[in-house]
Amino acid sequence: MSRFKIAATLLLLVFSAPACKRFAGDRRNQPATSNNANESRRVASADVVKASPQEVDIPRGGSAETIVHLSIQNGYHVNANPPSYPYLKATALDLPSVAGISAAFVSYPNPITRKFSFAEKPLAVYEGSTNLKVLLKANNSAHPGKQNFSGKLHVQACDDQVCYPPGELEVTIPVTIK
Repeated sequence: MSRFKIAATLLLLVFSAPACKRFAGDRRNQPATSNNANESRRVASADVVKASPQEVDIPRGGSAETIVHLSIQNGYHVNANPPSYPYLKATALDLPSVAGISAAFVSYPNPITRKFSFAEKPLAVYEGSTNLKVLLKANNSAHPGKQNFSGKLHVQACDDQVCYPPGELEVTIPVTIK
């Protein structure tokens, strides 16, 4: 292979790796978790974030707001919704309609902006503790009483050097239809 082809290939590799596209599967430049320097740290995005939904009462034919509290482990962040760049995985709550209950909308909090070594510009993220607001509706066909309204929270955890594969958390909101 000629020097020109080698140089072109190296340049292509260097410039084709966008911010936060380097995943934990890439074992280079990652701290080790054991005495074995070849063993990389394994982090599951769903293990870094905890979701705590607040119980809510909804009148039949009406609506009510509830909170899903997120706790993000120290040293990690998740991308905001909307994310800073289209290729980043946003934090997103997916609540499909069931048994006369639906999510009218999810309101995501204002992000914090942080500069990370892997990104050219600061990124909009959530860290620490934050709340998602959810407006739930119960149509007239919703059965009165206590129910669980379930969905999935999609997250991608990152630290200051690498992003980990996206994950999902089960979220169950305790609902009482009045």
